[in-house]
Amino acid sequence: MTTPAHVLFVCTGNACRSQMAEGWLRYLADGRAEPRSAGIEAHGQNPRAIEVMAEAGVNISGQASSVLQDEDLAWADVVVTVCGHADEHCPVVPPDVRRVHWPLSDPAKASGAEEQIMAEFRRTRDEIRARVASLLDELNT
Repeated sequence: MTTPAHVLFVCTGNACRSQMAEGWLRYLADGRAEPRSAGIEAHGQNPRAIEVMAEAGVNISGQASSVLQDEDLAWADVVVTVCGHADEHCPVVPPDVRRVHWPLSDPAKASGAEEQIMAEFRRTRDEIRARVASLLDELNT
């Protein structure tokens, strides 16, 4: 059996998109990859992100919001930035680390009635799931 790929998801605050990506990879990988997430800053977990992931059967409530460290980059085989700010501010990764950028919109910036905001969180959750599934396919081919 091959060693699982170490996948690091990086976002601005490690509160929402990177947290959902970490949760999806853990849920879908079946041991084929190990996820971590970190932020340029740590803003704590977004309660709406936790709620919409729970609706999909994925519990991310035990994950931590953390600041990106050199050790995270040294651990990673793949670094996925999930927002433009993180893509621009992510430190240089080691040459043997694959870097991927997913330009995901920030559901935490959604406005309107609560139903509209939650719809944006669900849309983002589902887009992240599809991207994580595709990444897993790439890693395992």
